[in-house]
Amino acid sequence: MRRTFKYRVYANRETIGKTEKVLSLCRDVYNVCLEQRRDVWKLYKRSVSCHEQIKQLPELKKELPEFKLVPSQTLQNVVERVDKAFRGYFRRVKSGKKPGYPRFKTASRYNSLTLKQSGWKLEGNKLRINKLGDFKVKLHRPIMGEVKTVTVSRSASGKWYACFSCGGVEPKPLPKTGKAAGIDVGCESFLTDSGNRKVKNPRFLRQKEKLIAERQRSLSKKKKGSKGSKKARKLLALACEEAANARKDFHFKAAKQLLRENDVIYIEDLRSWNGPRGLNKSMRDAGWFRFFEILLFKAEEAGKEVIKVPAGNTTQKCSRCGEIVRKELSDRVHDCPFCGFRADRDYNAALNIYRLGASLRGKELPREAPCGSTG
Repeated sequence: MRRTFKYRVYANRETIGKTEKVLSLCRDVYNVCLEQRRDVWKLYKRSVSCHEQIKQLPELKKELPEFKLVPSQTLQNVVERVDKAFRGYFRRVKSGKKPGYPRFKTASRYNSLTLKQSGWKLEGNKLRINKLGDFKVKLHRPIMGEVKTVTVSRSASGKWYACFSCGGVEPKPLPKTGKAAGIDVGCESFLTDSGNRKVKNPRFLRQKEKLIAERQRSLSKKKKGSKGSKKARKLLALACEEAANARKDFHFKAAKQLLRENDVIYIEDLRSWNGPRGLNKSMRDAGWFRFFEILLFKAEEAGKEVIKVPAGNTTQKCSRCGEIVRKELSDRVHDCPFCGFRADRDYNAALNIYRLGASLRGKELPREAPCGSTG
């Protein structure tokens, strides 16, 4: 299987300066490639391929000597990123979604460079990149498998990281339990499983909301482009980054706990979900989509199974009799007038997800679920 190992890196001013220069040059190439594709289509009604643009890179280096500082594979990757952006655009057009034409990159929107299997060397805790210099890597865990690509990135708060994308990583299976669970995610509690166990929603963004607002006000008062403005922007980015890191850590721990307890986990396919409006901030704070991505990845590593079920009516349907019982978002209790089943609405939804998943899988595993009360 394929895995990514991310580490914090440190370097001297000269190396950081060269790296920032390379990022600026890569951004220029990205924007030129995007402009070329756009203009060729407008004038000649034909597309420019990734291969055509890569073939033009040696000529670019001859005409503009400053591009000799950029590793060849890094420049090729820039063109591949443009190609990926356009493939995503055409895919969205075909599917009927809002397409979103590829955007030109500003200095704050191009923050990483990628090398493949040459142009770099890892010696102990030192990452040596040709033409740039040495980065000290904080190796908090060993790199496993065969390194396919190395990406050096800069966060909005000015921190530098190295990501090693590795193939052939051996999975780490967890012991089998013979159990399964359906889980329903929400804003009040982060998730509820079909055993009626709830995981509290930490609301990391809400915790930092006051600090973020203060730093946003401070930034708005600074003169644009000044040293004070740059410092205030970094402080704001740091507050947002802390909330995002805490949320990511919470997601990994919650996913690992679920996989330790169950062999099969049933989740909602949120692509088919039409949720209520007005919850955008709470949804982003909970990060359900990111959590499900982590759960799917960790399940593959652990040798467990995650099955998606359609999200329609999992909250409205009674898990006992199957009748539709309409509820508003403020209604926190499921009270069925048809069969008398009364339970927490999230628990009722988790039971529906469990039963629908078991029927799709064709095999029902035991679960620990208390019986709901009957009115």
